Amino acid sequence: MHEMAITRSMLDIVLEEAAKSGSGRVTMINVVLGEMSGVVDTCVQFYFDFMSKDTPAEGAELNFRKMPKQAKCRKCGSVFSPTDIFWSCDKCGSMEIEVTAGNELYVESIEVE
Repeated sequence: MHEMAITRSMLDIVLEEAAKSGSGRVTMINVVLGEMSGVVDTCVQFYFDFMSKDTPAEGAELNFRKMPKQAKCRKCGSVFSPTDIFWSCDKCGSMEIEVTAGNELYVESIEVE
């Protein structure tokens, strides 16, 4: 259900930026969505279609660029994509890791007429 609030915030940002640029209609919104963000793109799309009615963003295409999860080992510096429930370094086996990608959620750009 948090997708509704996220979509509302995203739409507010898009409409504010479109107004600042003096453009008429928003045609595309490019969103970066991390695999671990917990946000479901189809839910965002559903809420966006409903919330954008009668706004300059009505009918705009949402383009989701999905970011896979990624981690870096604090011991050996190896960068890897964790695959199982127990995240450990693929090279040295250390569990001292830092998540470096996969939590993203932001509007990367918008296209306007």
